[in-house]
Amino acid sequence: MSNPPYIGRLAPSPTGLLHVGHARTFQVAHQRARAANGFLYLRDDDLDRHRCRPEFADAMREDLLWFGLRWDAEVRQSDRVPLYRAALDQLLHAGLAYPCRCSRRDLAQSIAAPHEDANDEPVYTGRCRPEVQSLASSFQPDTNYRFLVPAGEVVTFTDRNQGPQRFTAGKDFGDFLVWRKDGLPSYQLACAVDDAAMGVTEVVRGEDLLKSTARQILLQRALNCATPAYFHCELVRDEVGIRLAKRHNSLALRTLREQGQHPGDPLAMR
Repeated sequence: MSNPPYIGRLAPSPTGLLHVGHARTFQVAHQRARAANGFLYLRDDDLDRHRCRPEFADAMREDLLWFGLRWDAEVRQSDRVPLYRAALDQLLHAGLAYPCRCSRRDLAQSIAAPHEDANDEPVYTGRCRPEVQSLASSFQPDTNYRFLVPAGEVVTFTDRNQGPQRFTAGKDFGDFLVWRKDGLPSYQLACAVDDAAMGVTEVVRGEDLLKSTARQILLQRALNCATPAYFHCELVRDEVGIRLAKRHNSLALRTLREQGQHPGDPLAMR
């Protein structure tokens, strides 16, 4: 049998201006899709209602085009919430998700992609697990839900850039959020569902999301979804070694454009 056609995706979140670090990762994703004569999605990760803004969504498209990147189709996560709810129902019916009553602070990190260990969702203490005598099989509104990880299970995969990876459920990460009581999925569930629904064959993203890949592989297995290949890029860091973030306005693509730089200049500076 022939290999399936290459399907990739760019997945910016309109919570701020794109910077040089985003540009390099998206450039790699674009190059790999085009080298494979593949199909490339632009996925607008706009689920964070408090931080996503229309002007950032417009800016990210303009900046990506200025940078020379093109895509073949667009999807917007805020249009796909019914898909995520269906996946949650599937987890509930399988006894793989349970209600969580932890603090708002604990839950706040779940909707955005975690970046490096300092901001990664902390290993869950299991405080709500003892409250679950029999896991609910039906959805309850205004409720947070966690995925019941198989404690001790080792998740392995070979990253196409970083090499062999190994994470242990219950040690490297605990039961993680899949649904928030405000009616939105977590980053982990949304990614797993989208990559499956879009038929993505390779995910290109930053190396700070390696642990998220292990979580998403567990979700893919639970939802009977195929697991794509992964290519995690090295992070672009500032002069003191800190990962670039959206607070680095001086290295935003929009700022560099306004300074009259050419599209090839930003990455040449790093």
